[in-house]
Amino acid sequence: MELRQLEYFVAVAEERHFTRAAERMHVAQSGLSTSIRSLERELGASLFVRNTRSVELTNEGRALLTQARHALANVAAAKDAVAAVRGLLIGKLAVGTLQCLGAVDLPAALARFHADHPGVEIRLRQGGSPDLIERVRTGDLDLAFVSAPPGMVSGVTLAPIRAEPMVLACGPDHPLRERTTVDLCELAGETFVDFSPGWISRDVVDQAMAAAGVERRVAFEVNDVHWLLDLVSHGLGIAVVPQFFTTKRTAARFVPITDPPHWNVAVATASGRHPSTAATALLALDDIRPRTEAGQLPPAAIGRG
Repeated sequence: MELRQLEYFVAVAEERHFTRAAERMHVAQSGLSTSIRSLERELGASLFVRNTRSVELTNEGRALLTQARHALANVAAAKDAVAAVRGLLIGKLAVGTLQCLGAVDLPAALARFHADHPGVEIRLRQGGSPDLIERVRTGDLDLAFVSAPPGMVSGVTLAPIRAEPMVLACGPDHPLRERTTVDLCELAGETFVDFSPGWISRDVVDQAMAAAGVERRVAFEVNDVHWLLDLVSHGLGIAVVPQFFTTKRTAARFVPITDPPHWNVAVATASGRHPSTAATALLALDDIRPRTEAGQLPPAAIGRG
């Protein structure tokens, strides 16, 4: 098994198309296809289900994909280590992030990193925390800035950045708008706006409301922060959101919650694998280094998977 075969395999798996994979790897499609067939013969298994429009991974292919990404990441880390001794920082850095990340000014941090290390190619992917965490686990991303789930995550280490209290967001005419604080139990019977099921912030609020004995009705499910605040601003529902939403330009009003649930922001990296030199350099920047100061989550509070 050769590294080039693994690179071709990962390209086909990610592109789900032999022609696009060949273009991405700058090789003839016939050569790429021959390499994949040779790899399948060596492993004694079909890695793809092929059809005229696209290809899909078989169960064997999915098992190989995670290991192939890890193998390629280890080779890249070895090259990085040699380059670092020579005072160079090269290679690629794949970063994932939430749509709205109040704890870190990631665009500014990436700009600083790029200015310091122009030899590193940066790739950014935005998405929901569960998807980003899975991509870190499988090696598709070097690291990701995520909303930390309440429990342990297998194969991923979550280093805390900030534990942020959540607040009530309501419309400008809502009866609770002028309150100095509100209890969760007072929200019974309200119509809610929230993110879709599976989003970690949604899970945090669901658990907090259940603990307060409130059965809530989420009538408006969104996947965009601005949509959520617009719906709240027009009086269509209320929401429980991270405190940094108060910095957004919106007509919504925000009220502190007594004994609020917390939204925990963390950096996800793969367990059992040293981060690349580039990832380590990014995380060393002062404005995104994982913290343990007062008011922020200690590492033990999130743990390792």
